[in-house]
Amino acid sequence: MRVLLFVMWLLHWLPLPVLGRIGVGLGSLLYMYMRPRRRIALINLRLCFPEKTEAERRVIARGHFQAYARSALERGILWWASEARLKRLIKVEPGVPFETMDAGPVIMLCPHFVCLEIPGIALVLNSPYSVCTVYARQQNEIVDQALLRGRSRFRPVTLLSREKGIKPILRAMREGKPFIMLPDMDFGLKDAEFVPFFGVPAATLTATARIAAATGAKVVPAITTFLPGYQGWKTTFYPAWDDYPGDDISLATRRMNAFIEDRVREAPEQYFWAHKRFKTRPEGAPDVYARPPKA
Repeated sequence: MRVLLFVMWLLHWLPLPVLGRIGVGLGSLLYMYMRPRRRIALINLRLCFPEKTEAERRVIARGHFQAYARSALERGILWWASEARLKRLIKVEPGVPFETMDAGPVIMLCPHFVCLEIPGIALVLNSPYSVCTVYARQQNEIVDQALLRGRSRFRPVTLLSREKGIKPILRAMREGKPFIMLPDMDFGLKDAEFVPFFGVPAATLTATARIAAATGAKVVPAITTFLPGYQGWKTTFYPAWDDYPGDDISLATRRMNAFIEDRVREAPEQYFWAHKRFKTRPEGAPDVYARPPKA
């Protein structure tokens, strides 16, 4: 693993167009050889885009592997490049919402697009804010430490364990730290409800709505996608949601999923399809990832 990190450090000196193309080539190989993950991605795409042909879904899946590998290699730039280089490469549109951030607690909603690491960095580089987020320790200690250093290299970041519940999050938000919320993975039914995602019942965390209700926080979605021509990344801060969450947590969570669906349609290959998003199923519903019995 040390060798891999050393290679990433060497590669981060390359111009981004060169590094990005290497990532795309690597992703093409991963699509060919990582058959279990490719199968998961294609199942997800069949469920979410039944109107598309299988050939169209395979194009998206291949593009996803390419985007994911590219983002993994480009992470070396996030971890080791100078602040000046990062500011040149990360474009913020329309800008950091200072008025909203200064007015009170904020939840930065960051769905699982492949450039997930960048919204927090974009905020820190262009504002005086630090952030807090839930952190899952990596299995490899070397990778874990590299990830922690990369996330906190410009300003201390408050990393919270999911197992400790909501109280540490509320405490950090009261201290004025925007909370980066990653709401769209399947963690089972604890603190979750079945809410449609592209029309398919998906176990979805209700924490975004519950924390917003408990703190009066504004929800500001922030999503990073690739700029064309390997020129860098675009981080978009969307307007804060009005009247959120309202009186119905389920409807608020459905509203969140609908927003994510719209963003996925804009850049489908950059969404994280290789995760078993529909692993948890309603009672009696079949396992969509189960392999059919052999004849």
